[in-house]
Parts: sequence; structure tokens; C-alpha cells
Amino acid sequence: MVTGGAARRLPPVTPLALTALTLVVAGGIYLAAHLPRPAPLGPAVAALAAAAAALLAAAAALARVRDFAWHTFFVVGGWALAAYLVVAGMLEFVFVLDHTRGGLLIVLTLMLVVFAVNVPLLLAFSVARYQPGTAAAAGENAPPAPQASPVTGGPA
Repeated sequence: MVTGGAARRLPPVTPLALTALTLVVAGGIYLAAHLPRPAPLGPAVAALAAAAAALLAAAAALARVRDFAWHTFFVVGGWALAAYLVVAGMLEFVFVLDHTRGGLLIVLTLMLVVFAVNVPLLLAFSVARYQPGTAAAAGENAPPAPQASPVTGGPA
């Protein structure tokens, strides 16, 4: 028997968010491979733009879902976002401390923003998708209650 959210048809949030994560990591690796020399920013900016588009598509697709465990999503997502903002802040501090400047710092900062929002979205969606949605929590579309046996009066 399928329980929780596994029976619902949900948008492709996980593939879109994983695409965004892959693009951000690839862009970061590309930039790091050129250090300490200046890196050409074109490919990294393209990866960042594609990652941001994939992340926005995942968020927009998820926002259209009505029957979803939104409370669980926001609880898990909020704590994960707090943790990943700390991680992104520490990495940003390292970039500044290492005298990263100009366009490179802007691109790396924007990649950190996508990373810090993307991973909590993935975690929260992965947890909330298997929880009963708001309609199920309210009793809508719930399976009927067991009926008493006409012979024994107990459960059938």
C-alpha cells in the first residue's frame, strides 16, 4: 500500500534542482581550475544563469502544487536554509579574505546564493513529498473508516 505523498503526481523539482546544483558546482570547479590566474568568466556566468533558471523553474513548479505538506516543507527548509546560509557565509568570508575581487567575486557570490537556496529546497522537498498533503491532513480523500462487523460488532 502506498502511503503519504508517494501516490501524488508532483512536478520534477528534484531533477531541476539537481541540474541547478550540478551547474553551480561545475561553474565553481571551472573557476577554481584557473586560479591563481584570472579566469574567463563567460562559461561560469552561463552555468550560473542556467542554474538560476533551473532553480526558478523548480520553485515555480513546486509553488503550483496545492495538495502538499507545506508545513513540513517550510520547517525542514527553514532549518536547512539557516545551516546553508552559515556555510555560504563562511565560504564568502574565505573568498574575501583571499582577496578575490571584481567580477570573479560577484560570480562566486551568486553561485553561493544559488547553492544556499538550492540544497534546502532539495532537502525540504525530499522530506515533505512523502508526508500527507494538506487535503489528506484535513480529511479530504481519506480512506473510509473501518466498519463494524454485523456479526460480532467488532472490526470487520
